[in-house]
Amino acid sequence: MEKLLTRWGRTLDTACPLNDYPRPQMERDSFYCLNGVWEYAIYPAGTEFAGYQGDIVVPFSPETILSGVERTVTPTDVLYYRKRFVFNRTRAKVLLHFGAVDYACEVKLNGMLLGTHRGGYTPFTFDATMAMIDGENELTLSVTDPSETGSQASGKQTFHRGQIWYTPQSGIWQTVWLEEVPETYIERLKITPDIDKSAVTVEVTVNGAPAGEAHVQVLDGGDVKAEADTVNGVAVIPLTLYNLWTPEAPYLYDLRVTAGSDSVKSYFGMRKFGVGRDAKGFPRLMLNNKPYFMNGLLDQGYWSDGMYTAPSDEALIYDIQTMKDMGFNMLRKHIKIEPLRWYYHCDRLGMLVWQDMVNGGGRVNQLTAGILPAFHLALNSRRLGNISDGEKHYKLFSRGDAAGREEYYTDAAQMIDLLYNSVSICLWVPFNEGWGQFDALKACDFFREKDPTRIIDHASGWHDQGGGDLNSFHIYFTPFFFPPRDDKDERVIALTEFGGFSMQTEGHVFNTEKFFGYRKYSDKAKLTDAVRKLYLKRLKPLIYKKGLSALVYTEVSDVEDETNGLLTYDREVIKIEPAVMREINAQMKL
Repeated sequence: MEKLLTRWGRTLDTACPLNDYPRPQMERDSFYCLNGVWEYAIYPAGTEFAGYQGDIVVPFSPETILSGVERTVTPTDVLYYRKRFVFNRTRAKVLLHFGAVDYACEVKLNGMLLGTHRGGYTPFTFDATMAMIDGENELTLSVTDPSETGSQASGKQTFHRGQIWYTPQSGIWQTVWLEEVPETYIERLKITPDIDKSAVTVEVTVNGAPAGEAHVQVLDGGDVKAEADTVNGVAVIPLTLYNLWTPEAPYLYDLRVTAGSDSVKSYFGMRKFGVGRDAKGFPRLMLNNKPYFMNGLLDQGYWSDGMYTAPSDEALIYDIQTMKDMGFNMLRKHIKIEPLRWYYHCDRLGMLVWQDMVNGGGRVNQLTAGILPAFHLALNSRRLGNISDGEKHYKLFSRGDAAGREEYYTDAAQMIDLLYNSVSICLWVPFNEGWGQFDALKACDFFREKDPTRIIDHASGWHDQGGGDLNSFHIYFTPFFFPPRDDKDERVIALTEFGGFSMQTEGHVFNTEKFFGYRKYSDKAKLTDAVRKLYLKRLKPLIYKKGLSALVYTEVSDVEDETNGLLTYDREVIKIEPAVMREINAQMKL
């Protein structure tokens, strides 16, 4: 396989990469980044630890180029880390934050156990106050990762990589950092804008309990626009003459929240997502109470040199801004949860986000998840290809493990809590193509109860259980068949994966011997012509004939063997000129 470095990877500051503030919606004046050069070792489980084996650049997984290691951690291995650093405390408490560690870890500071954590995609925090000393400290981790051999959320990671399945990775893959706080400190904000009532509600949690005396200010351009004190931890703040947030005009307001001697900065946007009927009676996705056509791409968030981990903040911005320059208004974050800075850039740049839940369970059953749905799509009989995902068919969907099903809900709750405040997230996707799907209607209810402010695509692609807000289709090979219009069905018709047009670009491909795509083209001109015809001749008429309300083209960038991207895997080549794609997309609207 070819080693492909991005432009940002080539200039990586290994002393402290990715040192931007990691939590933009709850920012303090305290941030001590622990990214950079650590020590590492990989030993078979059950064997004696025999010392560290070399250096690793954190937060890049050992399997990646940018880590400097390029070794695979297997399910029978233990990955060890050590970081020595100097720190002198100035406030009452010190918090140790990990953006994400895949999968299970034990964390010690100066030999004292801080705690353990399971789950590879969401942040966690330990109170490091008692273990921290002034001067040199030693932070150590031990990590295990079953990858595809377990039932936990693992996404597209597999030891049998190829086509749409990718190299597994392990360990720390998001920023590690320290934060100092007072004895009483703000732990969480929950921000809910309401354009119908012209107000924003801010719920403040202080040290695990509602804040009785927090003060919340809304700022616009540095000036206080409105303010209120919390009552039982909640401040409802009326707003007048405010600007709505849209992809075309992503207007954000700042927040300042104070509780005792603690203060944090945040932000929000006034927007509303939902489903309603247009003037012709078609169910449509709604933005701010108006029909809005969501035209986006599948975004897997993989990088040729950092895999799950982007080489820099500028790299994250590049993907989002380039797709916006091409005229897209939405990204479907596919089978991955990004660092919070990615969502921040979507918020401020104006890019809607559909957020997938990371799939888990056993290995995907290709008969259930691919062959049967494709066969019935070809016969224009999609409903016959849908299988009930209840208890009777748990094993058919690789969900026979009860602990794995329980962990799904733990992970889902953490994801919703983590991303609730993100302005750009408009839709949740609990399941994709039957991968680890189970009880999708119950999952839909769970998501709805946790977050009633967003749209839900309960079963993206197939194995539709009749729930959620979307009637969701993945169609790559067959004609675009959609069911006859049913006036009683309030769900929106959406083509949530399609395209996948593939083109290899010499010198910018991961696998020079094999590559994967749904249709293959030899040069930019042929690819551009095919994409133009796909959108304008085949899809544009369906917007009003069939009520088609959303599109998700596959995909933003190439990923390993997949060469379906509008960008190459190393982001060096744009396969369709942005101005041309923007002109096409300008016609895909209501």
